[in-house]
Amino acid sequence: MQKEPMLRATYEKLSAELEQLKTKERGIIAKVIDEARELGDLKENAEYHAAKDKQGLMEARIAELTDVVGRAQVVDPQNLAHERISFGSTVVLCDQESEEEVKYTIVGAYESNPAQGLISIGSPMAKVLLGKEEGDEVALVLPKGRMKYDIEEVLYEEIVIK
Repeated sequence: MQKEPMLRATYEKLSAELEQLKTKERGIIAKVIDEARELGDLKENAEYHAAKDKQGLMEARIAELTDVVGRAQVVDPQNLAHERISFGSTVVLCDQESEEEVKYTIVGAYESNPAQGLISIGSPMAKVLLGKEEGDEVALVLPKGRMKYDIEEVLYEEIVIK
């Protein structure tokens, strides 16, 4: 079973969603299905079919969350050294050609948001960066092609998930 690293806030959010689905939403959908069933002929009962579809999607989400929460490995990146790139590290890279700087933070899959500079620890880019340190050189294959970067800085910054 592969562990799923994540921040405490993400673990708590996913756990709360799972609890809400199991304790409240399941009962609501079961009631809607029962009410729709009472309307008669199930073959042409749109309310019944819509509720059953919603129930199927909800049960799939419950199964997904149960799996993820069960495999969760809560990590507090504040307690890590960040001398080498690891979970929670913020990395400043400098493009060797354009000298343009970019900054990324390595987070869990459920926290990832590349537009905010948050990249998943399981992404190809993070896999190349993990274990590297300031002064190292990395080659990354990005949508715009193969790029070479110098690792300017490795540090910890507070991670804000929006």
